[in-house]
Amino acid sequence: MRQLVECVPNFSEGRNKETIDALAESITHVPGAHLLSIEPDADYNRTVVTFVGEPDAVVEAAFQATRTASELIDMTQHKGEHPRIGAADVVPFIPISDVTMDDCVKLAEKFGERVARELNIPIYLYEFAARLPQRRNLSDIRTGEYEGLAEKLKDAAWKPDYGAPLFNAKSGATVTGARKILIAYNVNLNTLTDRHAHEIALRIRESGRPRMDERGNTMKNEQDEIIKIPGTLKAVKAMGVYLDRFKISQVSINLVDYEMTSMHKAYEEVKKQAHLLGIDVAGSELVGLAPLDAIVQAGKFYSNGKELSESEYVSLAVKKLGLSRFEPFDPKKKIIEYQL
Repeated sequence: MRQLVECVPNFSEGRNKETIDALAESITHVPGAHLLSIEPDADYNRTVVTFVGEPDAVVEAAFQATRTASELIDMTQHKGEHPRIGAADVVPFIPISDVTMDDCVKLAEKFGERVARELNIPIYLYEFAARLPQRRNLSDIRTGEYEGLAEKLKDAAWKPDYGAPLFNAKSGATVTGARKILIAYNVNLNTLTDRHAHEIALRIRESGRPRMDERGNTMKNEQDEIIKIPGTLKAVKAMGVYLDRFKISQVSINLVDYEMTSMHKAYEEVKKQAHLLGIDVAGSELVGLAPLDAIVQAGKFYSNGKELSESEYVSLAVKKLGLSRFEPFDPKKKIIEYQL
């Protein structure tokens, strides 16, 4: 069986076509790296790229794309809706076939060491590559975002895993690591502000929200830790944003383990919470690619036990999740197995 690794770097540029094209070219020029998708988002001012290949080719392509980002993206000028800490914000390595998670950890380490050494960008390791428990969660590393990075680097607790603790104003920092397949899945709401989207995100995400006392103060336990009200969905991260180009808000969701919380379960939960707030959902959006299994699962859920073909399950999932509400959903371009 062929060794295959997926890499899904997120770059802090979603508006400049020349820069986005240059990022794509830096990947396609590496022999053995196969670009599957490149998806810019102007509101997030962010581009999600997906490519696959054998381990060495993937690491080389990731490095070349990061080099291009360091040359063309200036974080001192960056504004966008999505949390970020650097130009090449996060570069994860995902095992696909005949490769273990430990193998991908080593790839992340190889990539991180080279980026720090050759590009002078501080590197943090996360998820399965994390060397400290407080660095396993990407959102914890991003706390304070790019704007707080210079001060963060002065804290010994946030010394980079690779590179000197020196602020790179143009490129920021890069987070890399190894993780399972993550599905970036967003549910749209028919509302003109992000207030309801933010509220729903707090209700559904696993980390939940801080518990407040009668005076509105955050409650803490005897260890001075914030007491949380857990969200309704496991293995889910979420936040609320407003999309100016569509004049709607969106619950932006990361399904970090789709076998635990599926796309359709997340969609139905957002719809439930939206109705409790007196608003409606307006379809959903898949950012990047998803495994065929995740789409078929949704089709089976909505088929009510009826036996269908694979393509019929996919079509039903697309319809019921409203995946083509604002932009056409092409299974050949959005499903990993159909791209390989």
